[in-house]
Order: sequence, then structure tokens, then C-alpha cells
Amino acid sequence: MRGMGNMQGMMKKMQKMQKEMVEAQDALNEQLFEGTAGGGMVKVVMNGQRQLVEVALDESVVDPDDIEMLQDLIVVATNEALKKVEETTSSTMGKFTQGMNLPF
Repeated sequence: MRGMGNMQGMMKKMQKMQKEMVEAQDALNEQLFEGTAGGGMVKVVMNGQRQLVEVALDESVVDPDDIEMLQDLIVVATNEALKKVEETTSSTMGKFTQGMNLPF
């Protein structure tokens, strides 16, 4: 029965790790990530669930004769915010899979 004690201990560790992972994911989901472009004239804010929650435009960047520039700035700012979400998610959640050699 000695092996059962080891199995119970491992199960407790796994349950603890699962709880910590859920808490970490919940915290990430609540976190806000900002991306900017055009020297801060365009700002987007996303949450950890990769949902766009805010777009802020400086009046000087709104030029009816150059809509394409504004569209490009919004894309750049959005991609920057997404990159921040991905990097933070990877570093936060990666702690839980380190050394497990999981296939992807």
C-alpha cells in the first residue's frame, strides 16, 4: 500500500496546481493590455480574453482624406496589444507546464 500514499500525494499536488492554474487564468482574463500607434495618437485596450474593450483616437489622427492611415494605425495598435496578451499569458501559464514535456 506504500504506492497508494505516493499516488494520493501526487493527486493532491495536481489538484493544487489545477486550482492555481484556474486562479492565474482568471487573473489574466481581468488584466488589461494597451497597444498604441502613431506616437500614442491611437490607443487600444484589450482584456486577457483577447476582447477589445476600448479604442481611443486623438482628434489629429482623424483625417477624412486619409482614412487608410487611421486604419493602419488601429491595426498596429491592436496587434501590439494582442502581442502583450500572448506574451503575458505564455509567461504566466508556462510556469505550470515547465518540465512536463507536453506535446503541442
